[in-house]
Amino acid sequence: MTAAPRLALFDLDGTLVDSAPDIAAAVDGALCEHGHAPVGEAAVRDFVGRGAQRLVHRALTRRLDGEAPAALFEPVYASFLERYAARLCEQTRVYTGVTAALESLRQEGWTLGVVTNKPARFTGPLLEATGLASHFAVAVSGDTLSHKKPDPAPLLHAAAAVGIAITASVMVGDSLADVTAARRAGMPAICVDYGYAGGADLGEADAIVADLRELPPLAAALLAGESCRANVR
Repeated sequence: MTAAPRLALFDLDGTLVDSAPDIAAAVDGALCEHGHAPVGEAAVRDFVGRGAQRLVHRALTRRLDGEAPAALFEPVYASFLERYAARLCEQTRVYTGVTAALESLRQEGWTLGVVTNKPARFTGPLLEATGLASHFAVAVSGDTLSHKKPDPAPLLHAAAAVGIAITASVMVGDSLADVTAARRAGMPAICVDYGYAGGADLGEADAIVADLRELPPLAAALLAGESCRANVR
């Protein structure tokens, strides 16, 4: 008997790949070019997750909720985009266990997708450069729609694009934005414990894993209605 279609959606930065070193280099280069002090990679790891524009606002203001004046923001943002495009995958690495987990899920009949707040101009090239692109049937970026995570629209769009029901889908990420989007979309949320959570409490996730190789049985159990709260660390 053929298994019913199942969909696993993945965040990109901080979940599948550690891209912070390249993002930080582009951010700090853009800041310095326009007379601002660099923020450093540790801060960028906390600032990533709500899209490139929000990242630059945070870097300029040093606050998660900061909003820089347009006169400061626009030139730094333009410089960041140019610099990041030029060094998209110099130090970025796929996390341990990711490729094995994706291969295992596909062998078990899962359809896989990426839902990221990263601009589309970077999403496809990064997936290609890291060798991950062939695993995914759909990719939704931060500018694919008018809304990005934590809005559920990107998750709903990805599921509709591959024709798989929300009730047969799970979201895998590293941040509160991923958990919130999954909750609003009506699908389980699984988080990794190594990403760019920025100190947020991920306790509302259905499960938290240290290695994505733990994912296949957890995802199957969640869709079967089994509780995985014991896996929440």
